[in-house]
Amino acid sequence: MVDIEKLKKLREETALSWDDCKKALEMANNDLEKAKTILREMGKESIKERAEKTTKAGIVACYQHSNKRIGVLVELACESDFVARSEDFEKLAHEICLQVAALKPQFLKPEDIPQEILEKEREVYLKQIEVGNKPKEILDKIIEGKLAKFKEENSLLLQPWIKDEKRKIINLLEEAQSKFGEKIEIKRFARFEI
Repeated sequence: MVDIEKLKKLREETALSWDDCKKALEMANNDLEKAKTILREMGKESIKERAEKTTKAGIVACYQHSNKRIGVLVELACESDFVARSEDFEKLAHEICLQVAALKPQFLKPEDIPQEILEKEREVYLKQIEVGNKPKEILDKIIEGKLAKFKEENSLLLQPWIKDEKRKIINLLEEAQSKFGEKIEIKRFARFEI
């Protein structure tokens, strides 16, 4: 038998359907933390199922910093107008706008970074560490680490969320997909600064 108070609490914390919360609590024998883990796992499975879906709805969110010198536009897409009009979806779009304003990503994902830029970065890193006369395999590892950091800092999806550095923007999207039961993706963004 499912504990009603735990069911209410799980529903409040996850904003998932009553049925999903009830199933998870039953599977977890009323253990709230286990139920959350089960829901996350269920959500990850539905994300895989939805990967082929098209996102034909969504919103364009905007943010203007209080000094009026920074502005951001983000196109956040989903599968249905029902989700696109929800308050939680708008909040997600706003959070992404704040992220773009604060951390100035240049690209959406690492694959979007042109090879020429990565090669230039590689050359810069090589010149920085050439001074130390280290073996080639160590130099290669150092350079790969620096390139990975560069990709993380410049790719919106890989950036740590400004409000919780343990989570990345990709994690916010995955959580939203689990919550809404729809594919959600950032189509594009633009940042303006005077």
